[in-house]
Amino acid sequence: MTSAQHVNLIGQPVRSLQTMLRDLSFHYPFLPRITPDGVFGERTLEAVMLFQRELFPPVTGRVNQEVWDAIAGRYLQALAHTDPPLPLRGFPAGGYADAPGDESVHLVLAQTMFQGLARTFSGLEAPPADGVNSSGTAGDLRWLQRAAGLPQTGALDQQSWNILSRLYTLFVTLKA
Repeated sequence: MTSAQHVNLIGQPVRSLQTMLRDLSFHYPFLPRITPDGVFGERTLEAVMLFQRELFPPVTGRVNQEVWDAIAGRYLQALAHTDPPLPLRGFPAGGYADAPGDESVHLVLAQTMFQGLARTFSGLEAPPADGVNSSGTAGDLRWLQRAAGLPQTGALDQQSWNILSRLYTLFVTLKA
């Protein structure tokens, strides 16, 4: 293609195409790492042609709807395997708390996190994830509250949840 033919091939659709091709290059080493600049230049043409050669023949260098859909489809498949997990809001806001003896689905999540943390920290009982703030769960919460300098109530409240979530992320999730 000459530069005169590129006049109509600039802008956001080209940048989107380049972004998809760049991300795909991490999954398909035969694709070049292009910089999304919104201009359908030689490197973009090369990436399209290599994509067509390896994954969606015939090689034309043109991006019609079928080629776009093939690139977008591979891109979405790749995203499913590389996107970080979506964040989970696992605890209600607004002063909610589960006191010792309470039963709640939110306690199940906390108990599961304590089970993971018990592999790293001594002093945690890691009670079963049954949703009951039993003596074992309340003891783990008091351990956490003591370590964080919070009042040792044994209740699962917002502050305790936030600290538990951070510890779980640091010592269980990121360790994996």
